[in-house]
Amino acid sequence: MEENRTSLLERKAEYCEKCPGCKMDRLKQEQAGVPYKLLSFIWIVSLCTALQISSLFPFVYFMIRDFHIAKREEDIGFYAGFVGSSFMVGRALTSLFWGVVADRYGRKPVILIGAFSVVVFNTLFGLSTNFWMALSMRFFLGCFNSLLGIIRAYASEVCREEYQALALSVVSTSRGIGLIIGPTIGGFFAQ
Repeated sequence: MEENRTSLLERKAEYCEKCPGCKMDRLKQEQAGVPYKLLSFIWIVSLCTALQISSLFPFVYFMIRDFHIAKREEDIGFYAGFVGSSFMVGRALTSLFWGVVADRYGRKPVILIGAFSVVVFNTLFGLSTNFWMALSMRFFLGCFNSLLGIIRAYASEVCREEYQALALSVVSTSRGIGLIIGPTIGGFFAQ
């Protein structure tokens, strides 16, 4: 005797209309293949967030020298270290905060805030007239740009499971390229 049985635990996927997680799951189910458009967006944003980490190193010595804050030439490196590290201090202090905001309000708004902050605070850093302005602009740039974890989470969310390794490789590759060409771009603008 053959009986047609259906599992009681088997469910059809039910999606809520206003749920961002359901929207993303539905989008992944409808995708066939690699989402090249989303991966290129992720690549560009990740590159932009990595560029400003190292782009100041070719010219920060001359910038500190022109601020006339160091009493001796040997102290310029001391002050340049503060400007260089202030970005990472700001980033370390706000990474958790931006992760919570991204979980609550979505990854895209937080990524857009971070990308916009790159433009604003890098411009203000370039227009700095004294040491404290340069230090604070780098700090605020780091505060609004704690995107590494958020970009990785977004990359793994927009791809189907079989393409998640590719998506995370895109993030790592673009960050590496950004860290390599950042000093080149900084050196070009230092001239």
